[in-house]
Amino acid sequence: MRQYELILIVQPDLDEETTAGVVDRVKAMITDHDGKILKTDIWGSRPLAYMIQKFRDGYYVYIEAEFAPEFGSELTQSLRYIEPIIRYSLLTKEN
Repeated sequence: MRQYELILIVQPDLDEETTAGVVDRVKAMITDHDGKILKTDIWGSRPLAYMIQKFRDGYYVYIEAEFAPEFGSELTQSLRYIEPIIRYSLLTKEN
C-alpha cells in the first residue's frame, strides 16, 4: 500500500448534494479496491488559472488515500469518465 494525494476540480455550478455525490463516488471507488481514505478536505470554490470547459471557477476537493500502486492507473482512467470532474491530479505522497 502506498499513500497518494488526489485533488479533484469539480464543476462549480452543481448543487451541494450533487458535488457530495461525486466525491462519495470517488471515495467508494478507492475503498472498493481495498484502499483507505485517510483525509478529505473541501477547499471550496476557487478561481482557475485558465478557463476549462467554459468554467472560470472550480470546486476543489483534496483527498489523501492509501491503496495499491496497481490501482492508480485504473483510478485515473475512471476519473476521466466522471463528467462533473473537470480536472484531477493524483500524486504519490512523500513521507
